[in-house]
Amino acid sequence: MEGTVKWFNQQKGYGFIAGSDGKEYFVHHSSLAEGTFIRDNDEVSFEAGEGERGPVARNVELVKKSSEKEE
Repeated sequence: MEGTVKWFNQQKGYGFIAGSDGKEYFVHHSSLAEGTFIRDNDEVSFEAGEGERGPVARNVELVKKSSEKEE
């Protein structure tokens, strides 16, 4: 699935992704591919899953940095 990072707190290591299906997914730093860093508004691909508190993103990979998007 594709999505956009709504926000991600680097210090706390978690945030949320707005999925292409209209749902919000919790993302934890442990779900990022090794060496991957995400920031607000980055485009990502991920596997949708269900956690204890709702939808979660797993195996998150960066597709396009927000700084590379056309304005």
